[in-house]
Amino acid sequence: MNRELLMLVEAISREKNVERDVVFGAVESALAQATKKLYQGEVDIRVAIDRDSGEYDTFRRWVVVPDDAGLQNPDAEEMLMDAEERVPGIQVGEFIEEQVESLPIGRIGAMAAKQVILQKIRDAEREMLLNEFLARGEKIFTGTVKRMDKGDIIVESGRVEGRLRRSEMIPKENLRNGDRVRAMIMEVDATLRGAPIILSRSAPEFMVELFRNEVPEIEQGLLEIKSCARDAGSRAKIAVLSHDKRVDPIGTCVGVRGTRVNAVTNELAGERVDIVLWSEDPAQFVIGALAPANVSSIVVDEEKHAMDVVVDEENLAIAIGRGGQNVRLASELTGWKINIMDAAESAQKQADESAVARELFMKNLDVDEEIANILIDEGFETLEEVAYVPLQEMLEIEAFDEETVNELRSRAKDALLTQEIAREENVSKASQDLLALEGITPELVDKLAQAGVHTRDDLADLAIDELTDITGQTADEAKALIMKAREHWFADGQE
Repeated sequence: MNRELLMLVEAISREKNVERDVVFGAVESALAQATKKLYQGEVDIRVAIDRDSGEYDTFRRWVVVPDDAGLQNPDAEEMLMDAEERVPGIQVGEFIEEQVESLPIGRIGAMAAKQVILQKIRDAEREMLLNEFLARGEKIFTGTVKRMDKGDIIVESGRVEGRLRRSEMIPKENLRNGDRVRAMIMEVDATLRGAPIILSRSAPEFMVELFRNEVPEIEQGLLEIKSCARDAGSRAKIAVLSHDKRVDPIGTCVGVRGTRVNAVTNELAGERVDIVLWSEDPAQFVIGALAPANVSSIVVDEEKHAMDVVVDEENLAIAIGRGGQNVRLASELTGWKINIMDAAESAQKQADESAVARELFMKNLDVDEEIANILIDEGFETLEEVAYVPLQEMLEIEAFDEETVNELRSRAKDALLTQEIAREENVSKASQDLLALEGITPELVDKLAQAGVHTRDDLADLAIDELTDITGQTADEAKALIMKAREHWFADGQE
């Protein structure tokens, strides 16, 4: 029987072109599964076949677990203190083995053993094919639509399969069996059955890779695509940079008579592509990203990582785009939040901000409206700026003498100190469960305390619009914080 086993392994190894060890492993697995059926419970069986003689031994084994973990499966686990009595010095994670009677191969259902062996062989072949494919280092998967699977498309390249999920397809694109498909390799998960390669045709990375294939200058390092934003199947923007002054980045990506960009567009079901010149200057980058709209002026808010972009009425609709598409893609491309507004809206916003700053200065610096307006006109918006801007800069304000400047700085510092003391007092009044809440900062605690919110339940009782009014957060941020505050209600079974 042992000789027959060796002959079987040798024959399968040659027929399937896989290593003998893989076949031996499949046989061991088949024997182990058959042996498990002789026992009650979820036992762990290991079979070891001698590769030279064909003889084999069977072992029942228990994995050693920490004492404080308890036994989740007593049929295949042993606590450390009990295991040490049997095998001194054994460690957690190691196995205690006990030899048991081996099951003769003849008693195993021939079909069951064969199925296990063949499945192992198929898995080994699949892994080998996958490794060979990945070794080529390709980023784009080119294949043929083989079948549909629960709305996903299975694409075959050679004998390797990839899965193109419905969410990663280009909207309104109708792919059928036998169609040639190209898609970006996003992930490889060898544990997935059938199609381990996850594909995408809607990801920005796919467009970047298509341009890399069409524009040799990118591969040569003369050009670089810095970022990409897409509404798959509709419109996209890419930002390009030239590392060689002799190379025009936009013209090079467009190609002679648009051949290069058209090749990409045709692959992506007619998706329109705006090619933007990347710039280190964020404002200049945003202006380019909003093309074809013309920008009148732009205000950068570094703290909020946002920009207010002013355009005239003729360019307002172009800048925003259909359904807000143009400004949304520009925002994704640049990484900046972009607020589009006309001149009137800009003037109103500046007036509102000036009014807030004016009230802040008049109240905390104890100055009249004239002094407050001078500070605003000179670009001051916060008490911190008045208190800590370099002295020389304030002395350059014609309307102020040195004595006035020193007095304003002193009052600003006193106001900040008073605010800090008040903030610490508010924090001390807050309950520990509120302070421990994820997302809570001392600044938020201070604002909440001023509105009479001192506990987690106080916060949980707020409506989203109430919290946004108190803290100035966005609706999404306020909603997330309120839901976090309410978590303990549901955990306790409360309504």
